[in-house]
Amino acid sequence: MTFLESFVVVSFTSVNPYSTMSNRLAQETSPYLLQHAHNPVDWYPWGPEALERAKREDKPILVSIGYSACHWCHVMERESFEHDDVAAIMNEHFINIKIDREERPDIDQIYMDAVQVLTGQGGWPLNMFLTPDAKPFYGGTYFPPRPVHGRPSWPQALHWVQQTFATQRDKVEEQAQKITEHIIGMDSAIIKGPETAPTKDWVSIADKVMAQLRPRFDSRYGGFGSAPKFPNPFNLKFLLRYQYVTGNDDALQHSLLTLEKMCRGGIYDQLGGGFSRYSVDEYWLAPHFEKMLYDNALLVSLLAEAFQITGNAFFKTKAEETLAFVERELTHAQGGFFAALDADSEGVEGKFYTWHLGEIKEILGEADAQWFAYYYDASEAGNWEHINILNTALDEAQFAQEMGWTLPEFNQKLADAKQRLMAARDTRIRPGLDDKIILSWNALMISAFAIAAQALGNDVYAAPAQRSLEFVLGNLHVNGELYHTWKNEAKYPAFLDDYGCLIEALLDVYQTVFEERYLQLAMKLTEQVHQRFADTNGPLYYYTQASQKDIIVRKREVFDSVTPSGNSVMARNLFRLAIYTGNETLRERADAMIANMSAAVAAYGGSCTNWASVMLEYSKPVQEVAIVGPQYKEFAQAIAQRYNPQRIVMGAPTESAQWPLLQSREEAGETLIYLCQNYTCQRPVGNVEEFWKISG
Repeated sequence: MTFLESFVVVSFTSVNPYSTMSNRLAQETSPYLLQHAHNPVDWYPWGPEALERAKREDKPILVSIGYSACHWCHVMERESFEHDDVAAIMNEHFINIKIDREERPDIDQIYMDAVQVLTGQGGWPLNMFLTPDAKPFYGGTYFPPRPVHGRPSWPQALHWVQQTFATQRDKVEEQAQKITEHIIGMDSAIIKGPETAPTKDWVSIADKVMAQLRPRFDSRYGGFGSAPKFPNPFNLKFLLRYQYVTGNDDALQHSLLTLEKMCRGGIYDQLGGGFSRYSVDEYWLAPHFEKMLYDNALLVSLLAEAFQITGNAFFKTKAEETLAFVERELTHAQGGFFAALDADSEGVEGKFYTWHLGEIKEILGEADAQWFAYYYDASEAGNWEHINILNTALDEAQFAQEMGWTLPEFNQKLADAKQRLMAARDTRIRPGLDDKIILSWNALMISAFAIAAQALGNDVYAAPAQRSLEFVLGNLHVNGELYHTWKNEAKYPAFLDDYGCLIEALLDVYQTVFEERYLQLAMKLTEQVHQRFADTNGPLYYYTQASQKDIIVRKREVFDSVTPSGNSVMARNLFRLAIYTGNETLRERADAMIANMSAAVAAYGGSCTNWASVMLEYSKPVQEVAIVGPQYKEFAQAIAQRYNPQRIVMGAPTESAQWPLLQSREEAGETLIYLCQNYTCQRPVGNVEEFWKISG
């Protein structure tokens, strides 16, 4: 018997005492939680008040998880959570908890695993029903207000859960225990290490990852598979590194093709720069219009590397435009970075970004509108739901030639037209801004600015990298403790990826400005990671700190998703720090981590591509570069503009006894470049041209 066959529809007329007042979420700082503060649902934030009440009253818990830029989260709120009759059911029978998944990714991970066990799929909004001791027993993602296509309505689901909990409690408890045990066992099933002695042939594992990715290449439009299409930055990063190590040009060309197609598509904001979350079609035309900080950070880093490899100014321009977007629309006045921009404005997805042809004509005039519309695929009929998303498949030089212009003339005309349209767009009602500061995402963007400064050869990006780093250290690093989020106050102890990404940002900024205090802090935070996150039964780290007690499972997250796993980031951090410091204990831990993950990376390559990139760094000796003397920054910047993901650079005006690569290096009045492997160095050279000759 199916769910619907066993269900009898009834009506509810319970009085809702919360319909005219705000709920407990009104005291929160999360924009997502505040969006629900005036729902008639008696929402709690996750915390002891709600959890203790559930136990005291012996009621099931409803945990509803989403985030501010989530379109379907808004839909379910409008359809269900804003309605008094639905809220009355929820308030009478459940303890209702609203969670911002970006504030509490630890809780989201646990219950996302649970819903995937139950349904085979996940997503947001995530609605999970728990026993009073917070163990999951039933759930799903979006529930419609009325039954459709075999999917139960939200009121039906509520009634069924309430009845089942009341009449079949033993089965509910049994189900909850089985799901919890399964979640606990998922880590061990994945992280089992190699069945034989760890292989040192990291390229062979990378070959297996490539073999899994290659059949999914879309050789026409770029990306992987068909619609919907996500940027998958770690897949693209892996392809660049795979080509560097193996010479496989298919890997390089597919990564470059994907980046170019995305940058020409509607997923990229052709006027203002920056990338939306994903495309609903295979062409990268129609995005889900939310803009996330982490996507833009990771894609800037990729674009900068693509420019390093190719010298193609197209990639440089798109990196610069995206960084300009971040500085203009996602930057706090003091230097931190906001989390996201919503997909919707005025209740309509994409309204802020789309155009009717008549609007373009009115702003640009008939003559300029004609070529602009041709170049950006705009028409009276529209290219998406009777409106236009700006995108272009046309090469700039060829288009300019077709129009009888020089390329500089076309670029100037295009810049002028875009400026006028941007000015008009800025008068529209803007999408909602999620203005909380998330440590790990900020660290990714700090790294992006630092990498751009190096790869694009532009010092202008070093300043925002440092400014944002100092903001993070001043506001989310309080009395020696790191915190996960900040919005006028720091909240929630930092998770593994917060530590890992911040350490990585410290190393990236060090390699941009060469201030030793960043290396010293990276070492201090790494020691905290060992103390607070270590698994005493293996080399990997837990996602949460040992002191955290408000979750039912302590997980070791290893898969690279839209952001990298904290464990893969830490493996690379330890590898780099071991070279900077000469600390072999760090290198041994990094070695053990990647050996432990070798079987998982070979088996689940598409979900472990940051791990695979780290393994490729092991596949050939790292270039250790020490630059000492008055021109060290100038020489370092020149060297950084040539792609080599297996290079570590240290620089200083004088030698330093603290760091092995900088010991006994000084020559009065000269700047010398030392090329080393395992601290064994060639004869130093006095300019970058000579360095290229000896470095290959």
